[in-house]
Amino acid sequence: MLTPQPPALLPETPMLQSTPDLPAYLQEKELFQELRDLIVSLPAEKGWVANYLHQYQGFWHTTRQLQGVLACQKHFQAHHTDILLVTTPKSGTTWLKAIMFALMNRARFPDPKQHPLLTNNPHVLVPFLELEYIDTQFPDFTSFISPRLFSTHLPFVSLPKSVEDSGCKFVYLCRNPKDTFVSLWHFTNKLKNLKKRLKIRLKRPLTNSGIVLEVRGLEEKPKALLRRLSEFLGCPFSQEEENYGVTDEILNLCSFDKLSNLEVNKTGKLPSGEENCTFFRRGEVGDSMNYLTADMLEKMDRITEQKLKSCGLSLL
Repeated sequence: MLTPQPPALLPETPMLQSTPDLPAYLQEKELFQELRDLIVSLPAEKGWVANYLHQYQGFWHTTRQLQGVLACQKHFQAHHTDILLVTTPKSGTTWLKAIMFALMNRARFPDPKQHPLLTNNPHVLVPFLELEYIDTQFPDFTSFISPRLFSTHLPFVSLPKSVEDSGCKFVYLCRNPKDTFVSLWHFTNKLKNLKKRLKIRLKRPLTNSGIVLEVRGLEEKPKALLRRLSEFLGCPFSQEEENYGVTDEILNLCSFDKLSNLEVNKTGKLPSGEENCTFFRRGEVGDSMNYLTADMLEKMDRITEQKLKSCGLSLL
């Protein structure tokens, strides 16, 4: 591992320019002055796709993503009814976004043949909170109905203080770190091509008990976890809904085969520039064994245990 070195010349160099083929959060242009002043003091490493990754509050961010993080921390005002889906990248975020949107909006969209998920990518319907702040310090959330549903890749320490103070609910998604790493590798390679043309278990709650739900084994017992989600979010299934098979309808609508074969997810793009198809790859449990050697697997286990040792977290 290279010793991180602050990119002292970064704010003034020609690297801060638009790269049309890259998503907005990977661009390095039009930075707020607040970020320009901060960035020279942060440890940095060369990024896989973007030029740099910057370490902030113990975690790594691309330059433009960090801009969104700072603005979000400063200006976002959480409501006590908000629901935040917290995930690491490539842990199953797209699937769980679809499930939570369908679950929470089933009364608004009772007909599965006329559902917004058929014409919109899940990342459009459930936006990443920090990415909404990349280009503006005051995004417009007035069109969001209560309870508002957001997602984030931010660690708890980097969330806006208003989130913790509000008492809003968190849904925390876990996946085996080795499988997550392999999925991230595939995703990054897709982004590189565009440029050219963990199960973890909580040992203690992140905040006050009762407002954090950990989701594990989604692919193993989806119906049971769907019911558990509905109860946690305050919208449990009625007996009538159970009798009419509403749980099965939601799981079918949000299945990998259904979502990945929709035209919007085969040919469409997100506002930030990514092709929707890049978010759909069937990630199998234990798939990392098909890509990593025994030594690599052992090393990742060792690093993971070391990193989590002082955090109250451990591998199952």
